[in-house]
Amino acid sequence: MSPVQVVDRPGVVGESAAARGLRRLSAALFHRPRVQVAALLALPTAWLTLVYLAALFALLTTAFLSVDEFTNAVVRVPTLANVRDVVSDPAYLQATLRTVGIAAAVTVACAALGFPMALFMAKVAPARWRNLLVALVVTPLWASYLVKVYAWQAMVQPESGVLAWLGRPLGLPGPGYGMAATILTLTYLWLPYMILPVYAGLERMPDSLLDASGDLGARPGRTVRSVVLPLIYPSVVAGSVFTFSLSLGDYITAQIVGGRTQMLGSIVYQNYTSSLPFAAAVALIPVVIMVGYLTAVRRTGALDNL
Repeated sequence: MSPVQVVDRPGVVGESAAARGLRRLSAALFHRPRVQVAALLALPTAWLTLVYLAALFALLTTAFLSVDEFTNAVVRVPTLANVRDVVSDPAYLQATLRTVGIAAAVTVACAALGFPMALFMAKVAPARWRNLLVALVVTPLWASYLVKVYAWQAMVQPESGVLAWLGRPLGLPGPGYGMAATILTLTYLWLPYMILPVYAGLERMPDSLLDASGDLGARPGRTVRSVVLPLIYPSVVAGSVFTFSLSLGDYITAQIVGGRTQMLGSIVYQNYTSSLPFAAAVALIPVVIMVGYLTAVRRTGALDNL
């Protein structure tokens, strides 16, 4: 038998230079996992830096610029007048407190409504129905934001609204336009953002914990308070970040169903064309509030346990 001759071929016959380069690059990345991660994150990080951080920087710098009184054009003359007016005027303090109160009320309402719904989906409903229930929760997110807000405008109209019609036989007035209508509408809009994180947390929770609690004599209410709620607290906090931040920056809902209720977003919208630096100064308030909120949440360690 003739000996087998081994030929060392660096590449495949007919392989182009580009293909050889890609093959060598793939081999180099295979042995360098950190380079792989850096390459994967480079484009999203660049996009996030450009769109988010650059926008925040532009907002911050614009708040300290001046406006020409005759043309309303932004003049690159540094000034603290915009920030001083926002901080010193009691009207903007009231608007800030009102906005924070509405955002907090929406968050509490979403948590109160979202927890039992998520608990039913994850632990009570048959397994074959869970995907359908999740789809039903997500379906409202596919509809247009404006369509949903205008639908609630028809619901809360003072005289001819659906809620007024339902409450008339009981002698109950409809909510009408105002803060209550704003909270109702925002709760409907952002409720899925609370249900989904809580549902994910409940789905990961072993059923054996509930069984053990029942075997030890705990009633269902005690099991929920002592076992379920402490375990899904991080999920509730994660959902609150969405509901609170989205409510804090909303302005369209207040414009449509809020009546005379004015939120910070409404003030920004009203001053955007006439005084952009002042609008930017007002827009800094929600940013500062959310930074403080996220810092407080991070210190609790809730997000680390997701």
